Amino acid sequence: MGHVVLLGDSIFDNGRYVDGPDVVRQVRGALPEGWRATLLAVDGDVTSGVARQLHSLPADATHLVVSVGGNDALGYQHLLQRPVRGAAEALLAFSAAQQDFAQGYEAMIDGVAAAGLPLAVCTIYDTPSSEPGYAVIRTALSFFNDCITRAAFARGVSVVDLRLVCDDDGDYANPIEPSVQGGVKIAAAIRAFLLPDPGVRRSSVIAGS
Repeated sequence: MGHVVLLGDSIFDNGRYVDGPDVVRQVRGALPEGWRATLLAVDGDVTSGVARQLHSLPADATHLVVSVGGNDALGYQHLLQRPVRGAAEALLAFSAAQQDFAQGYEAMIDGVAAAGLPLAVCTIYDTPSSEPGYAVIRTALSFFNDCITRAAFARGVSVVDLRLVCDDDGDYANPIEPSVQGGVKIAAAIRAFLLPDPGVRRSSVIAGS
C-alpha cells in the first residue's frame, strides 16, 4: 500500500472553489483500499513555497506529486501589456522571465527529489478556451511549461500534463482552479502515475544517452 502526498498550490488545494469534493478527496476515492493521500499544497503558494510544505512531509510517504508554477507565471502577466517594437523584443522579455522561472523551478524540483521518493510534477494547464485572451494566455504559458518539462525530463521525473488532462471548459471552476469535473480527471491521472496499467500505452521520454 502507499501514501501519496500532494504539494503545490490551488490545483490541489481547491476546496474553497468547488461545491463538492476537492482534489485530495477525489484522489482518495480513486485509490484502492489501504492507500492514503495527504494534502500539503496551499492555495496561493508559489514555487518557493514547496520547500516549506516539505517540512510537514509524513514519515510514511511513498509518492509525491507537485503542481505548482501557475502563481509564479501570474507574476509575469504584466509582460502581456508591455509595449514592444517587435516580436523579437517581446520574445526577449519572456526569455528573461523564463530564465528566472526555470531557476526557481529547478531548485524546487531538486529539493523535492531529495526526499528520495517517486515523484511526478504537473504542467500548468490552460485557462478555459471560452475565456477572453485564451490564445494569448496559452501561448505565454508555453514559456513556463517548457521549463517544467525540461527540468522533469532532465531528472527522470514523471510528468502529469494537465493541459491534456483538463481539456474541457467544464474542468475549470474559474479561470485558474479545477472544478469537481476537472478534479475527477486529475485524480485519475494521479492514479495512473501511482498504479500504471500495463495495458495502457504511455509516452516515454529519452533525455540522454
